[in-house]
Amino acid sequence: MRTVPHSVGEAARLSGVTVRTLHHYDEIGLLTPSARTAAGYRSYSDADLDRLRRILGYRAMDLGLDEIATILDDGTDREHLRRQRELLLARIERLQRMVAAVDRELEASTMGIDLTQEEKFELFGDFDPDDHAEEAEQRWGGTDAYRQSQQRMRSFTKQDWQRFTAEQREIEQRLAEAKRADAAPDGEQAMDLAEQHRQHITRWCYDCTYEIHRGLGDMYVADERFTAHYEQTEPGLADYIRTAIHANADRAEH
Repeated sequence: MRTVPHSVGEAARLSGVTVRTLHHYDEIGLLTPSARTAAGYRSYSDADLDRLRRILGYRAMDLGLDEIATILDDGTDREHLRRQRELLLARIERLQRMVAAVDRELEASTMGIDLTQEEKFELFGDFDPDDHAEEAEQRWGGTDAYRQSQQRMRSFTKQDWQRFTAEQREIEQRLAEAKRADAAPDGEQAMDLAEQHRQHITRWCYDCTYEIHRGLGDMYVADERFTAHYEQTEPGLADYIRTAIHANADRAEH
């Protein structure tokens, strides 16, 4: 069968990605088109599009671009397809648990039943101010920020907790996506997300100054529990967020 070359526009249309993304993949050596036209435009072969399909499959599994390049260049695609299947099954299991938790929350809300601490933990994951209350009081009990957060969070309804955690997860996911897209941690995009993170804390918990925010960023790396939380979302994310937080604080203070 004759291989028909595809322009960058056609490759973008067929795969559903942007031309800019294809240019980026070419620049970092992840997907270099097999040929160029006489005018210097990128020309993709069927084999190139097969590689692009595999790249997008791995991106859907939240793998970083560097890791995807290693997988493809090592020629171990079959073994990693098995890994991809295992990751998909694990994700399905997690989503099923989340759906069950949300169903219980809806049922409880409809019937006017207060959730127990166990049910709240099941719904909201590892963020629960009651979870490490004693340690938090020992660390920050004498600070204005601690007293302010205690006062605010004591009045939280179940709906408040839902909005708080949903907003928190969204910011974390956007930071993870920025890292996967190789956005510089001290660049505008990452700094803007760090500022959203700071404002989120100020809006829901306490007045988070840039100095306090720097300390939080450092803690995300120094405290293995915080590091583990962010590592589950994206390898290296804790350090990425810390750098973004410090860069954002430097930008605001100059």
